[in-house]
Amino acid sequence: MRHTHPRLTGGLGSPRRSLTDRSTAQHSERVTRALAVLTGGALLTLTAEATGLEHPLPPIAVALLFSVLAVAAFGWVDRQRPPRRLRLAVRYVVVQLALGYLVFMAGGTGVGATLLSLVLVSQSVLLLPLPAAVVVSAVVPLVHLGMPMADGLRTMLGTYVAAAFTAVVTELLRREQRARAELAEANTRLRGYAAQAEELATTQERNRVARDIHDGLGHHLTVVQMQVQAARAVLASDPARADAVLAQAQQQSTEALAEVRRSVAALRAPRRLPPLPEALAAIAEETSAAGVPTALDVRGPARPLTADVEESLFRAAQEGLTNVRKHAGAGFARLELAYGDDGTVRLEVCDDGRGTAGVPETGFGLLGLRERATRLGGSVDVVSEAGRGTTVRVQVPG
Repeated sequence: MRHTHPRLTGGLGSPRRSLTDRSTAQHSERVTRALAVLTGGALLTLTAEATGLEHPLPPIAVALLFSVLAVAAFGWVDRQRPPRRLRLAVRYVVVQLALGYLVFMAGGTGVGATLLSLVLVSQSVLLLPLPAAVVVSAVVPLVHLGMPMADGLRTMLGTYVAAAFTAVVTELLRREQRARAELAEANTRLRGYAAQAEELATTQERNRVARDIHDGLGHHLTVVQMQVQAARAVLASDPARADAVLAQAQQQSTEALAEVRRSVAALRAPRRLPPLPEALAAIAEETSAAGVPTALDVRGPARPLTADVEESLFRAAQEGLTNVRKHAGAGFARLELAYGDDGTVRLEVCDDGRGTAGVPETGFGLLGLRERATRLGGSVDVVSEAGRGTTVRVQVPG
């Protein structure tokens, strides 16, 4: 059976840009807009402060260039992919650091110039590795070294505190955004895995229903077919015997209908079989009535088994005896149920038929037996020799 599984958008291992990268980019755009607003406010503040200077145009011009780059170039650099992004980020920070110093040298020493430098600190945290961003945060306040010592030290200390606060807040924001993006990606992957698990469960259920129909309904219909053939063979010469055989066929058809009902009911609730030895005795009796004398041999003290183990062994016996009737040309069959001391239970279906030539090694029946046994951690072996019969052996933990 061919299985298909849903794929996540872009694939779980897709070379496309990951959801984390896309989410981080979206968050970066929000940060970019916030920094653009802060940059505009800092420029307006510096412009208002510079109107009181003797030469206001130089600091305003440099600050305007700084602001244009902070708004336009930062967003462009931030959207690049590694390793190009890091190279451009280093160049961008160096240029902005130089322009920031020029603002102070041109006379912009007030609050507006300090706000512009804090914008650069925040952008450095977003663009550069954390150690490099720390270096930028430490270098920015050094612009105040040109001021008188008392004022310079006081202003430098305040700028250091502001730069450290800005760097810490920006780093925390960056990590929070990254965590949100990773969580969103994990949720998307989880939904994809859940869809795959649901489809796998559906496929397994389809296979289970197919096995039940084949092993249950197929078994009864095989018996009915053989009994109808036997009745037709003796209908003219022995009507009484034909009537008896047809009565058995009618009983088997009733059992087939009941099997269909049980399969449908099993879709709603677990199926309950009689104790395994009793169930095996019943199908051995059915096979004997269908013309192949069948004996049941139970070895070892019987013990409780799980419903899955009992179902698997019952279906193995059912399928094995169906194959005996359909293919083996056997005169005798035997069921052996052995409760092992090693914690396993073994079922064998043996016949004295034609052997390999009459037993197909492929088909839904043996496939279903192997699937059931494998799911329980067991095994299925088929031993057949031409002219000397066939043995189907199923062993599972139990």
